[in-house]
Amino acid sequence: MALRPRSRTVRQALLATGATAALSVGLLTGTAPAAPAAPAAGSLPCDLYAAGGTPCVAAHSTTRALYSSYNGPLYQVRRARDNATRDIGVLSQGGVANAAAQDSFCSGTTCLITVIYDQSGRNNRLTQAPPGGFSGPAAGGYDNLANATAAPITVAGHKAYGVFVAPGTGYRNNSTNGVAKGDQPEGMYAVLDGKHYNGGCCFDYGNAETNSRDNGNGTMEAIYFGNIKVWGYGSGNGPWIMADLENGLFSGYNQRYNAGDPSISHRYLTAVVKGGPNRWAIRGGNAQSGSLSTFYNGVRPNVPGYNPMKKEGAIILGIGGDNSHGAAGTFYEGVMTSGYPSDATENSVQANITAAGYGR
Repeated sequence: MALRPRSRTVRQALLATGATAALSVGLLTGTAPAAPAAPAAGSLPCDLYAAGGTPCVAAHSTTRALYSSYNGPLYQVRRARDNATRDIGVLSQGGVANAAAQDSFCSGTTCLITVIYDQSGRNNRLTQAPPGGFSGPAAGGYDNLANATAAPITVAGHKAYGVFVAPGTGYRNNSTNGVAKGDQPEGMYAVLDGKHYNGGCCFDYGNAETNSRDNGNGTMEAIYFGNIKVWGYGSGNGPWIMADLENGLFSGYNQRYNAGDPSISHRYLTAVVKGGPNRWAIRGGNAQSGSLSTFYNGVRPNVPGYNPMKKEGAIILGIGGDNSHGAAGTFYEGVMTSGYPSDATENSVQANITAAGYGR
């Protein structure tokens, strides 16, 4: 989403590595894939999506593995003292982040998060966002990188760090592999800090334009979290989970107010957006306990330009599609899928998230 100064018109307002070869070939060629296998015990989010027939095409986290088989790097940090870099991986296969490795490497200096690796095997990693079409103060330069120690937490009793997005911070990949384009179906979730937000535009995670510019209605499909009310909003004073579809933050079918989208108060929040041909949904819940609730499930908004969608397939974190970067938030983990996930699959993913032990 894009936010213009008040004096102007508001005009900028997957295959997972855990999936079977047969499923991969089917999705790439358009042939019917074999029925997905039931998830194994100990399955992590991308195992569950693959078993549901909607595999991850991007999987990002600085806190834990999102595949039970993953044993690679989660993210990279760069320290100020000598500009050296270090990949931060997991303590064990399918496990939580090795925060001690970061603490040792960054001791006595500061570190920035330079890369958030893609665990899906498609190399849809996130790096420093380039300049975009937004006319704000950073239009001519790259966005800031997150302070690597600004969001310390625990996951299953182990120390970890989130991605702390202060205004001006942003990550992006404009050249992705397998992310939905046009009106193709997709799903996405993110685990966020439900207490860290603002009314700036736009704290997003998801699908955006590949040229970092506002290319018109329907060229984005991303999770938004915050309490901005310029475009759409839900009940109460916010913050809300909404969908950034470009030139509109939507909380449901109506362009503005939708009573079914509640204000959120969880310390750790699971936010879900998914979309396909003339249907989409918003879901959310407490990432520490309980199930997901559905805040909207229906047809595309009642505004021209969003049916069919014109998604372009870039991935953004912490910014709007045109690099609007006035927002604040904290990201812990998130994925994007090929295909429209079922509620049952998302419910299984939520159960895994609550079992992961955020804050415990």
